[in-house]
Amino acid sequence: MLAAGACALALASAMPAQAAVVLAATRVVYNASDAEATLRLSNEGDSPMLTQSWLDKGDATASPSTIDVPFTVMPPVSRIDPGKAQTLRILYTGEPLPRDRESVFWLNVLEVPPKPDASGTDTNFLQMAFRSRIKLFFRPEGLKGQAADAPSQLVWRLVPQGSAGKGPALEARNPTAYHVSLGTVELVGGGKSAKFDDGVMVAPGEAQTIALTGELPSTAQATVKYQAINDHGGVLEGESSLAPAMSASGTP
Repeated sequence: MLAAGACALALASAMPAQAAVVLAATRVVYNASDAEATLRLSNEGDSPMLTQSWLDKGDATASPSTIDVPFTVMPPVSRIDPGKAQTLRILYTGEPLPRDRESVFWLNVLEVPPKPDASGTDTNFLQMAFRSRIKLFFRPEGLKGQAADAPSQLVWRLVPQGSAGKGPALEARNPTAYHVSLGTVELVGGGKSAKFDDGVMVAPGEAQTIALTGELPSTAQATVKYQAINDHGGVLEGESSLAPAMSASGTP
C-alpha cells in the first residue's frame, strides 16, 4: 500500500485529482493527560475506500513495518463506505519521551480505491492512491507557557545564508517548549520587502535559517511579519523586531 502511495505522488503532478478521504484536522495534539487522541476520517467520494494509517518520526519514505514509535493507531486498516466516517484512535504506549518539551511525529493516512470493474481483458485504467500526512504533537503536562504564545517569543536575527545561498537570511530561534509552525515570513521596512512562503517548523530550543527572496530593507527599519499555524490549523498573524546580530564570539 505504501508503494501505491509513492506511485500516486509521482502521478499527482501530471494530472488533476482529488482525495476522497478527508481528515477532520490538519494536526493532532496529544495531551499527555489524555487517554488517547482521535481523528475523524470521512469518505466524500462515490466509492468505498480502504485506508491504512500509521505514524512516523519524520521520514516520509519509511515503511510502516520498520517504524518504531511509542503509539498505536486503531484501526490500522479500515474500509470506509461513501458518505460514512471512521474515527482513528491514537494511543500512547508509554515509552519515555521528553517531559520538558513537545515531541513531534507524523500521522499518515493512505487511501486506496477499489479496483475498477473491467468489462474486457483489453480495458486499461489508471488507479491512484492518496496519502495525507499531518503532524502529531505529544504535549507533556506542566510545560511552561502556552502554545498559542510561542510564535511571539521567537527570536529573529539577520544572518548570512551560507556558502550555498546567495544572500542574507533570517534565523528564527525558539526558546519555548512548543513547536512553532510558520506559513510565511516577511522582512519589511522602508518600502522594501523580502519574503519566505514555503513553510517551516522551529522545534523547541532550536533554530531555523530561513532564506529570503526580494529586496532586503535596512535593519534599522526592518520588521518581521509572520503567519503561524495554531493547534486548530488556524492562522495567527504577528510581527516582531529584529534582535541584535551575533558577534563572532557568539554574543549580541
